[in-house]
Amino acid sequence: MPELPEVEALKDFLTEHLVGRRVVRVLPVAVSVLKTYDPPVTAIEDSEVTAVRRYGKFLGLATGDGLHLVTHLARAGWLQWRDRLPDGPPRPGKGPLALRVALETGEGFDLTEAGTQKRLAVYVVHDPEEVPGLARLGPDPLAPDFDAGRLAALLKDERRQLKGALRDQSLIAGVGNAYSDEILHAAKMSPFKLAASLTPQEVQRLHEALRGTLTEAVERSRGLAAGRLKAEKKSGLRVHGRTGESCPVCGDTIREVSFSDSSLQYCPTCQTGGRPLADRRLSRLLK
Repeated sequence: MPELPEVEALKDFLTEHLVGRRVVRVLPVAVSVLKTYDPPVTAIEDSEVTAVRRYGKFLGLATGDGLHLVTHLARAGWLQWRDRLPDGPPRPGKGPLALRVALETGEGFDLTEAGTQKRLAVYVVHDPEEVPGLARLGPDPLAPDFDAGRLAALLKDERRQLKGALRDQSLIAGVGNAYSDEILHAAKMSPFKLAASLTPQEVQRLHEALRGTLTEAVERSRGLAAGRLKAEKKSGLRVHGRTGESCPVCGDTIREVSFSDSSLQYCPTCQTGGRPLADRRLSRLLK
């Protein structure tokens, strides 16, 4: 799933390639991608893109006509830039293409989604706040005013584990499964630690890890073409998706806890005092 750093990089890339250019066609291929119908998605045709913005994991294009095309790439969605779009309209079918945006220059981009769970979402609205998921977003962790005090205020009444709290978009916008693992590894904290139990010193450490991990990932992605962002994300991860490999900090073996639709990775030595966390799904299989 694209998270804050990748969406930030896409925003920068599209700002360079879209702003000041005119949209000539918007072609939905998968009906499931459209979450709004009034105004229709074609309403942004013949309008100029004036800005590209990121809202958490949402990506928004503002047009000179006052409309906004907002998309959430969900778990398996992606944006593919094309220096030259194919001639002729795309054909609906079983492929991953969900929506195409064509510019007057012949360039454009495709929104694609792999797999069978179609969660990629596109909205055309007068105000981005009309998008349901965007309206409930918590603060952006890279905003200048997101200091340790603000993080402490967000966590002080949280009775959830840190892993779940960091992934809650209404608490903090933009962090998903991968970067929550990376942040907790950098902070040397267990994903199962209760958020409200953190001391002021631990909040400060988590804040530094949160800002540092995301800032570093954004810097790694800055200037990359859209097609290279997925590979860059994977190459920069220290623990997420690296079960069985050696921790780059201490050399211990990275462990995993599995859930029904996701998993987390962590280093026992760095994060849990050397103790492996209970994997409930694995435990059930062993009974």
